Order: sequence, then C-alpha cells, then structure tokens
Amino acid sequence: MALDMRTLCERCGTAELPPDAAARICSYECTFCVECSDTMHATCPNCGGELVARPRRRTAATA
Repeated sequence: MALDMRTLCERCGTAELPPDAAARICSYECTFCVECSDTMHATCPNCGGELVARPRRRTAATA
C-alpha cells in the first residue's frame, strides 16, 4: 500500500508539496510543510503523533 502523497500543507494550505518535495507526516499521513512542522515542534495537531520526514518519490523525469 502506497502513501497518500498529499500536495498541500494541512496547516498553512499554501505550501506546494509535490511527491519529490520535503514534507513532514505522522503515522496517519497528515501532511505539513517543513516550516509548519518546525513551528509545531514536530507534533501533529490532529493526533498528537510525531511528524517525521516524508519519503520522496522520484518524478517521471528522474525515474
């Protein structure tokens, strides 16, 4: 089962997060940009879980 690679930060909504961008996720796949994650001290506001680096997918151009 693949991760749901969400493309917008759930907090600020303005950060573009394509599959190859740096982003942070919790175990429920809540997705945040790095800046918002840092502001929230790497804690998910939805579940209280730890926000960690989301794996990056290779784009078609680099695959």
